Amino acid sequence: MLIAIASGKGGVGKTCLAIGLAQALAEAGRDVLLVDGDLGLANVDVQLGLHPGRDLGDVLSGRCGIGEAAIPHPAGFGVLPGRSGSTMLAALDGSALIGLLRRQGREVVLDLGAGLGAAQRHLAARADLLVVVATEEPTSLTDAYAVLKLHRGDAPAARAGVVVNMVAQRAQALKVHAALDSACRNFLGSGVPLLGAVRRDPKVPAAIRAQIPLLTRHPSSPAAQDLRELAARLAPGQTAFA
Repeated sequence: MLIAIASGKGGVGKTCLAIGLAQALAEAGRDVLLVDGDLGLANVDVQLGLHPGRDLGDVLSGRCGIGEAAIPHPAGFGVLPGRSGSTMLAALDGSALIGLLRRQGREVVLDLGAGLGAAQRHLAARADLLVVVATEEPTSLTDAYAVLKLHRGDAPAARAGVVVNMVAQRAQALKVHAALDSACRNFLGSGVPLLGAVRRDPKVPAAIRAQIPLLTRHPSSPAAQDLRELAARLAPGQTAFA
């Protein structure tokens, strides 16, 4: 399974959520590769305190394979770092990368760059599941709807769902989802499922500053619990899309 994590705007906690989801899936016994698909502005390695020798650019140029560039993380998942400031990666159409990721045999969590550029759209359209991260801020809701609208046009039959991040209470996530779902029903012809909610948690920025995954540094924190629930909802046979 290839899960792409997207957002219309930056600052919604997308990369931290991608890292947490990869770790939660690994804790559940799944063989996971976290890929930094923020083409040109990669930062997964920074959040995890890694110092990669090879990266996604080396893989796409043919200098090495994914297995040589991927870094085993102590938390149980692999990391394929991206490369910052790469014009070549920023112009990628996505087909080559998706093909390589599907052939490597592991489940993939692909952290896309924020925004609505061609590269993000190509990658999102080729994923098995697009997870759109939103917050309750009006600008985030507007941009999340734009991502969903374009995704429907790029890949009409593809699966997509919403995760509401940084909410004070889980009930707030229902309101955010209701607004997005209503817009999708009214203007796109069908709604969008709520995959999960992650509560605002002071342990999250603390883990980022320490460059240690949240589920390792603060395994019992509210956000860590929510990420594990999200991973369970995405397990095979679950009814996230019923």
